[in-house]
Amino acid sequence: MPLKVPFTAPTLLIRRQAFEAAQLTRAAIDRWLTLTADEFRVEGDLIAVGPIYDEAALQELVAALEEEGLVYFDDFFELSGNWPTWLALWATAERAD
Repeated sequence: MPLKVPFTAPTLLIRRQAFEAAQLTRAAIDRWLTLTADEFRVEGDLIAVGPIYDEAALQELVAALEEEGLVYFDDFFELSGNWPTWLALWATAERAD
């Protein structure tokens, strides 16, 4: 099932395979962000973290993911949350058929 991406602030989308290969955990993400249950969502092969209201913490997290070997755009990326309220975006990982 696709994950709804909020327009209120950035959301970080991470490929689950890359997240697990780097041996990351929800607790590791919580070092940079104090998340509610609704701000760390997993569906199939996709992890959505956000909305993230702390820009400095988001940049620290991006740098930490890169230090762990994840590649921006190939393994994760940030959706800005900068679109009109009348537009709903839903994300899902590509399925290999």
